[in-house]
Amino acid sequence: MIRTNRRKLALTSAVLAVVAMTASSLPAQAASDPGVTSTSIKLGITVPMTGIAAPGYNKIPGAMKAYFDYVNANGGVNGRKITLVIKDDQYIPTTAVAKANELILKDKVFALVGTLGTASTKAISASTQLAKRGIPSLFVNTGFSGFADKKAYPTTFSVLPSYYMEAKIMGKFLKDKYADKKIALIFQDDDFGRDALAGFKQAGVTFTTAIPYASGSQSLPATGAGWISKLKAAGTEVTVLFGVSSASTAALANAYAAGYKTQWVLGSVGGDATTIAASNKAYVPLLFGAKGFSFAPAPSDSSDEYIKLFQSIYASAQPTQTFDNNVVAGMSNAFLAVQAIKATGSNLTRAGLIKTIETKGASLASPFLTPLGYSATSHVGATGYWIGTYDQTGALKPDGGKYTVYTTDSGSGPVVESSFKRPAMPAKGLPN
Repeated sequence: MIRTNRRKLALTSAVLAVVAMTASSLPAQAASDPGVTSTSIKLGITVPMTGIAAPGYNKIPGAMKAYFDYVNANGGVNGRKITLVIKDDQYIPTTAVAKANELILKDKVFALVGTLGTASTKAISASTQLAKRGIPSLFVNTGFSGFADKKAYPTTFSVLPSYYMEAKIMGKFLKDKYADKKIALIFQDDDFGRDALAGFKQAGVTFTTAIPYASGSQSLPATGAGWISKLKAAGTEVTVLFGVSSASTAALANAYAAGYKTQWVLGSVGGDATTIAASNKAYVPLLFGAKGFSFAPAPSDSSDEYIKLFQSIYASAQPTQTFDNNVVAGMSNAFLAVQAIKATGSNLTRAGLIKTIETKGASLASPFLTPLGYSATSHVGATGYWIGTYDQTGALKPDGGKYTVYTTDSGSGPVVESSFKRPAMPAKGLPN
């Protein structure tokens, strides 16, 4: 009897050893959530590829795919290759909802990544019930401060600093540099612009003129001309524009046509020179001397290790496209997503990925020059900006010759100069 039990024990041990050896040889454990197999991860993005807001933004998915393909060519993430499904929502919230539903129900993606636009992202969250389904919405490309609220959006993570933060930092800059000037504001009249208005109010900025515009109306010739007439009538000396790049183009072009000069201060969303040049290359010199804001390294800064790598990857993947802020944004989205997936481990689940970003997200490597604010109670991404001036080629150069980053929050906290030191880029920019 004892001899029989010993034989059973030996047989059981041998079987367990074989099972352990087999398990360790697998590249990754298959998960039960949609969009994940032992060898693949499917992600989805809905973004304006056509329509009024498409110029510039339509480069983001290609930039993301370029980085994912680079990672795939180097072994993937925990043995899995990433595919990106791209949908065109034309910057229309109802269309964005329809496309997000296609990604979730038809394409069965594991997570959304890089969704663009405040109104579209809010509509997707409400209509597709991302939170109830536990579907991650990673690193949304909108600075609406509400998306950083974990209670309201438990599966959504911002990547941009909030517009509220940007307005506070911009407000301090305006008060420090142009306190004796007549300052006007042109802003998109929706959650995008209203978030900024709240930040300016918190900063204590008073505008002599505030000009709202409806999203899309900037494409009408009379809109830009009307802005310039109002600015001239008010004797404006400094003009802040808080809108998309097509609005910046309308303002700059109409000011030039009218022979009107003002000190332009452009929000980060509307200050991409390449997008402005896509309308007319003659508009780029109009940026000369304008002030701009960014939280990532300048796309022209090839001395930055991230920018240098991204330029190389993008040139191979998209040799006919110009490397610009939108490319940096897309590749940074993808880079951060890969870091988060890698940190989650081989047993990749939606709940596990969300927990990883909440517990480890603030320490993940990223190209951004500001701290990341992810925690168990906050889903805010980057938390600050550096300030620069556009040269005649449209390149934004940091004031003072170096990146001086200012950070703040989406509340009443102060604007302070940051001492943040960005973590070193992982070897070859691959997930570690």
